[in-house]
This record gives sequence, structure tokens and C-alpha cells, in this order.
Amino acid sequence: MPAIRKLTGNFIATEVGDEILLIDLDGGELFSLSGTARAIWDAIDGRRDTKAIAEALAPSFDATAQAIERDAAGLVKALADVRLVEEIN
Repeated sequence: MPAIRKLTGNFIATEVGDEILLIDLDGGELFSLSGTARAIWDAIDGRRDTKAIAEALAPSFDATAQAIERDAAGLVKALADVRLVEEIN
């Protein structure tokens, strides 16, 4: 699986309490990430794919790595659709 990286020039991120707010600079869309979604966002580092991210996060959450990987894949797809992240080889 390809690694995922943030397209830092395409968004503004602000931490508010336990959540991260992402503002898509092109479309103006706002994303509020908390809980597992925030942990997935924080784990996107340009080196890991969704499976590696899920395996790293599973011990911290009451969920299997497979469930977290499904969540990560959905989040990555939503963020990739608005060009906030991309898969790289």
C-alpha cells in the first residue's frame, strides 16, 4: 500500500481542545477531527500507509487494527478528495 502524506499548502490546521480543525484553502470546507480521526491525522507522516497507521494506533483504542484501518481508509479518501492528503509511492 502507498504511504500517505499531508499536502500542507492546501489547508490550515488549528488545534481546539481535543480536536483539530482543518480548513481546505481551495474549497473552504471545514473538517473537525477528534478521537480516532484526530489520531489518524496525527499519524499521517508520509512514510506509513493506512495499515501501518492502524497497527500503531490499535493499542491506544478499544478497536481492532482492522476496524481502525477501515476508518483510516475512509478518512484518507475524504481528505484526498479535497486534496488535503495524497498517497505516494
